Amino acid sequence: MDDVQAPAVEITPAAAELLRKLRQDHGALMFHQSGGCCDGSAPMCYPAGEFRTGGSDVLLAELVVDGVAEPVPFWMSRSQHEAWAHTRLIVDVVEGRGSGFSLEAPEGVRFLIRSRLIGT
Repeated sequence: MDDVQAPAVEITPAAAELLRKLRQDHGALMFHQSGGCCDGSAPMCYPAGEFRTGGSDVLLAELVVDGVAEPVPFWMSRSQHEAWAHTRLIVDVVEGRGSGFSLEAPEGVRFLIRSRLIGT
């Protein structure tokens, strides 16, 4: 059996393309996903360091995207992580505006999370 574990967070090609554009427009980036309701449960993309993380957050991954100089850290609130600990998160992008401060909002698209149980 293979000992290589899949990453806790993956990114679709469409989301990677959007990250390349956002990186060009805004510089280094980061994601944070809270345990809130509505848009609070969607991944929000910010300029790196603009959203303060702390002891109530978990760094799940540093997403490596071709064409983006530095990895994009993906943070999640600890309470949300506890609920989703047995899933693989997939960052995707769909048409439609979210209502939040995420950098992609003016583009007419929004990031969202798809998930898959680990081991499937």
